[in-house]
Amino acid sequence: MKSQSAPYLLQRSEFAVAGTGFGPCVVAASARGLCWLALGDDRGALVAGLLRRFPGAAEVPPVAGGLLRRALAAVGDPAGRHDLPLDLRGTPFQMQVWAELQRIPAGSVITYAELARRVGRPRAYRAVAQACGANPVGVLVPCHRVIASDGNLGGFGFGLARKLELLRREGLRL
Repeated sequence: MKSQSAPYLLQRSEFAVAGTGFGPCVVAASARGLCWLALGDDRGALVAGLLRRFPGAAEVPPVAGGLLRRALAAVGDPAGRHDLPLDLRGTPFQMQVWAELQRIPAGSVITYAELARRVGRPRAYRAVAQACGANPVGVLVPCHRVIASDGNLGGFGFGLARKLELLRREGLRL
């Protein structure tokens, strides 16, 4: 995984938009792997957000690209093992946090403080939360599995109702 600041241009990027049980989903891939996944309520706002980060990305039908189709399927089955190639770009600290997020088993949660300890920065729980918020491929890098130390859900860029539903689909009851 290469570390690079956003926004960045990809030599070839495609994206698809499809409806999911969580509302519209935009997923994008570069030549190296999946680089964006976002859920929301407004298709236009999701596409605009993607194009701010990836100017010139070309929209394709969701069935056109096997990788994009598999990413959309992964949203509906967050507990499944997907092994999808990712093209993550961020600061070295973000990359470290995102790598650790991928080690959290489906159906499990940890706290932001525990995640900070796992990346060797026990007092950096706020920075860890910010790295989770900057995750470009939510669900695939499961930041929804991180909760506050008091047991509350904490934050989630796609909304707390979606976070709760993702955890429920993984068999967790909070």
